[in-house]
Amino acid sequence: MQVEDELKKLKQRIDREIDIYFGRTIERAKKEDIFITDALQYARQFMLAGGKRLRASFMYYGYIGAGGKDKQSILKASMSIEFVHAFLLVHDDIIDNDDTRHNVATIHRHYADLGKRIFIGKDTKHFGDSIAIVVGDILGAFGNDIIFSSDFPLEQKFQALSKLQDIVSFTAIGQMKDIYIEYMGKASEQEILAMYRNKTAKYTIEGPLYLGALLAGTTQDVLDGFSAYALPLGIAFQIQDDILGIFGDKKRLGKPIGSDIAEGKITLLVARALRNSTRPEKKRLLEILKRGALLKEEECYEFRAIIESTGALREVKDLASSYIDESQKALKNIQERIDPRTYDFLFSVAEYMMKREY
Repeated sequence: MQVEDELKKLKQRIDREIDIYFGRTIERAKKEDIFITDALQYARQFMLAGGKRLRASFMYYGYIGAGGKDKQSILKASMSIEFVHAFLLVHDDIIDNDDTRHNVATIHRHYADLGKRIFIGKDTKHFGDSIAIVVGDILGAFGNDIIFSSDFPLEQKFQALSKLQDIVSFTAIGQMKDIYIEYMGKASEQEILAMYRNKTAKYTIEGPLYLGALLAGTTQDVLDGFSAYALPLGIAFQIQDDILGIFGDKKRLGKPIGSDIAEGKITLLVARALRNSTRPEKKRLLEILKRGALLKEEECYEFRAIIESTGALREVKDLASSYIDESQKALKNIQERIDPRTYDFLFSVAEYMMKREY
């Protein structure tokens, strides 16, 4: 399977459903309040600005893999995880103090800028953060509503909704750990990997596969097989994202170069570099990580150079590859128990991850 082409096709179909859903909610909001109408209109722009819809695709193929037949209903239901994803991103952008995502202003930044024009002399940063928190909460509620209103048996919807709360809870645990690590300025590799497992692997891959499979009425052995595939692949995915957070360009990331460095993030890549570095290198890495908003572009390039010279970049790339290999082996163990289309998709995703550009 040409997985990139398949993801693009699914994205187009899912984005269309997201746009339709927003259209309905915006029309209802127009009868109630001008402010919520404006917020929903910007939330639609924010959500449709980018994203591969990877989570929705996993949910879709989790359903197909478990024997589900109603492709149109699962396509509509799969946008639920994208609304939950947007809800978490809106809050994450506040935590990280990011100004852009997918090359558009984050919701808290958009409303802070709006506040500067209409609330002269007021604390417009607080205004922007407050509105964004509320918008995020609304998007999360929409994610639940989409599953609740879907055309599946009640028992299967209940199981999926219960799992969705589980996904959010584990993501919150990972996010909290991430914040503590950032403020402590240090963490063991075991702590970082545990955070990746909760914040990314369970949320991005395992959770969506479970949601689709539960809506199809699956068995526990299929769920266990999906977990064995998803968790190592999700860790590899986060390792690769961390590499992009330091070595990626602005166009690809949709946010400024070095934003992860400015935020002082202690990723597995950074932890490995600190472990491998000489005393002067370690001192300089820690100095740059503390620069925050004062970080200069040339310091980003210096940071990259030290990361590479310590061998950390090569080592974590190799580690990501080993996790992907583990994922593919786990998938082969359940090949006979899932629909061949899902096997093809999941194997192709792992292959794509192996070849993914850093």
